[in-house]
Amino acid sequence: MPDASERAGVPQRPFGSRGVGVSVIGQGTWSLDRGDRGKAIAALRQGLDLGMSHIDTAEMYGEAEPLVGEALAGRRDEVFLVSKVLPSNASRRGTLQACERSLQRLKTDRLDCYLLHWRGSYPLADTIAAFEDLVAAGKILSWGVSNFDVADLDEALALAGPGRIACNQVLYHLRERAIEHAVIPWCEAHGVAVTAYSPFGKDDFPAPRSEGGRVLQRIADAHAATPHQVALAFLTRRRSVFAIPKASSAAHAADNAAAAALRLSEQDTAALDTAFPRGPVRDGLPML
Repeated sequence: MPDASERAGVPQRPFGSRGVGVSVIGQGTWSLDRGDRGKAIAALRQGLDLGMSHIDTAEMYGEAEPLVGEALAGRRDEVFLVSKVLPSNASRRGTLQACERSLQRLKTDRLDCYLLHWRGSYPLADTIAAFEDLVAAGKILSWGVSNFDVADLDEALALAGPGRIACNQVLYHLRERAIEHAVIPWCEAHGVAVTAYSPFGKDDFPAPRSEGGRVLQRIADAHAATPHQVALAFLTRRRSVFAIPKASSAAHAADNAAAAALRLSEQDTAALDTAFPRGPVRDGLPML
């Protein structure tokens, strides 16, 4: 029997060097627990029904992990499930303990990918050693990083060796394209997936009457789509990039899922590139 992604036609792409197929449009859960719990669970389940089988959460996200666990009841095998360890817990022993707590909250026996949320004070070598311990124990199937710039990625690669870093989850939206300068090329060169968090920005999606908003609307109208779908299609135009927008309702989840079928023309991409320039190279990696 085909899984949900195949039934809905949501495309999957190889996620990192392991080559596991993951839905290009997934589901983020940051702040999802702050609204109506029933609607949030319905949104996640609707997303699964529509093929958005890539679900991302973190121990930092409050009650999001238990919420995800409830949404996935009876459907765990459909999902590529990702969570993250806080830097303050990322010692070798602390990472192992944090993973066990996340597994309990999510009501599952394994994570498909486990990430270091951002760099902290613990040695990166200790965190990576813990990740490898968890892989050996079957608690996680792969591991990656989040909010890592090129220098951080170089260090992680030197410690872990090639083919071990599954992904780098980073801030990426129309108004924030800094990762296109060096981070995305680095990840593509080393077989590391790029996961875009907050792909609509943080409460600053282009307004309909702004110059960029008008460009988005014109392209959306030409494709019988929405501006948000156009944004997702633009961000995931490279095969290395996945996106994890949050949806607080089933209707919003359906809107996000439909973006997977949108194919932008070269003219569309050029117009968006002009309307939302990536800007000059900057010091440091943007993050929320």
